[in-house]
Amino acid sequence: MVFRQAIWDEPLLKEISKEGRKAYSLPRAEEVIRSEINSLTEGIPSGMLRNDAPKLPEISEPEIVRHFVRLSQMNFAIDVGMYPLGSCTMKYNPKVSQRIARSAKIAGLHPYQSESTIQGTLEILFELEQMLQEISGMDRFTLSPAAGAQGEYVGALIIRNYLRDRGFDNKDEMLVPDSAHGTNPASAAMAGFKVVKIPSSKEGIITEEEVKKVITKNTAGMMLTVPNTLGLFEKEILQVTRIIHEENGLMYYDGANMNALLGHARPGDMGFDIVHINVHKTFATPHGGGGPGAGPVGVKAHLQDYLPVPVVSKKPDSSYTLDYSPSKSIGQVKSFYGNTGVLLRAYCYILSLGSEGLKTVSEQAVLASNYLLSLLNKEAFELTFSPGEVRKHEFVVSTSPLKKRTGVSAGDVAKAILDSGMHSPTTYFPLIVPEALMIEPTETEPLENLEAFAKVLNEIALKSATDKESILNSPLNTSIGRLDEYRASHPATMILNWNRFPS
Repeated sequence: MVFRQAIWDEPLLKEISKEGRKAYSLPRAEEVIRSEINSLTEGIPSGMLRNDAPKLPEISEPEIVRHFVRLSQMNFAIDVGMYPLGSCTMKYNPKVSQRIARSAKIAGLHPYQSESTIQGTLEILFELEQMLQEISGMDRFTLSPAAGAQGEYVGALIIRNYLRDRGFDNKDEMLVPDSAHGTNPASAAMAGFKVVKIPSSKEGIITEEEVKKVITKNTAGMMLTVPNTLGLFEKEILQVTRIIHEENGLMYYDGANMNALLGHARPGDMGFDIVHINVHKTFATPHGGGGPGAGPVGVKAHLQDYLPVPVVSKKPDSSYTLDYSPSKSIGQVKSFYGNTGVLLRAYCYILSLGSEGLKTVSEQAVLASNYLLSLLNKEAFELTFSPGEVRKHEFVVSTSPLKKRTGVSAGDVAKAILDSGMHSPTTYFPLIVPEALMIEPTETEPLENLEAFAKVLNEIALKSATDKESILNSPLNTSIGRLDEYRASHPATMILNWNRFPS
């Protein structure tokens, strides 16, 4: 197997810098800047002032434009092609939402402004909450959590405090399926719960029978994703929620897969007490990249006093206010009142589609998933749970048959996909599926893209039998080739700063 050097050929800005080159032309700039500096530095001790200008790169305009364009061409993005990452729902974000969110009327606001000057923003947040209530079947929402994972933590804290207030101090166990997202057990543990794993049945779902085996007087609740990470609807959900409630526990809904249900089913009607919604997955707001996110949390009426503050409320005079009154609030979990730019994008998305449009989103997502699945080579890509059952918005196949015949793993298949100019799906998750590829095409991809992606997968399966080395050495067409994953993650060989790269 060949490993390529994990360094782009593109040099750093400081390496293409040449003294005297400039990408700007400002008349009398030096005199103006010197005058402004003198006025700004009055009264500052001389020891705190620098004597030399900062050593910034000196680059011409063509060079710097080409540098950043080349870097952009080395990256994959949703504006370039399909991201079939299962569970992540990397779908196209409408540009109109981005344009509205960048409006100076929104982006120029400051969180310390008086409420009287931000009534429009508060109205948007209040109306968004009403929409989320209707969509999810919840009675009240907080919009402040900065991500789905933080929303999970908020939900777990609400469960803990609610039960303690009712004298259930013994309830310190949270039930979590073996197919759950890793953040579920992590969030429960952070909130002080012991995590109890529930095995999936042979059908790939959580059954009433399995819940009865593990539930005890110490059970505080259960965290569940519907449909689950296998893309299967939890058919026994009503029985499961009944069992948890009979033991005075609470049901928490992980909203990662809610885009499969929009307009057709609501978590609140299934017996869930708490819901978090990943607006980046369900309502097409920016996803990933380390930027700001949002994970609104909704609750049934008996839990609304525990929501983090502030919540946005409407006063009798029809004005809006940041409400800090929830009497048993778990506290504040995010500075100010949430990442409003992200929430605004979700608001625009919901308004632009309306109720019928949201139903179409889920229908198209489910249809795209099952159509793509129907095109795959079943001898190479195997459904390990309920093979005859319709999937929802995503599906998980195992490449175990392919690996057994050829030695080509799921990871090898994922890397080979990159050579086609497409992005790979999620690999090795959920853990209950060996050699897993978790694929979600979303509702925004046309038939041609689904067919092209299936063709690439099937060709990789064929090539694995005839030219295995080319698959094991892929990707060959990307800016960075195959990494030595052991060296890339081992503390002794990790390279964490540029100065440690070989010259």
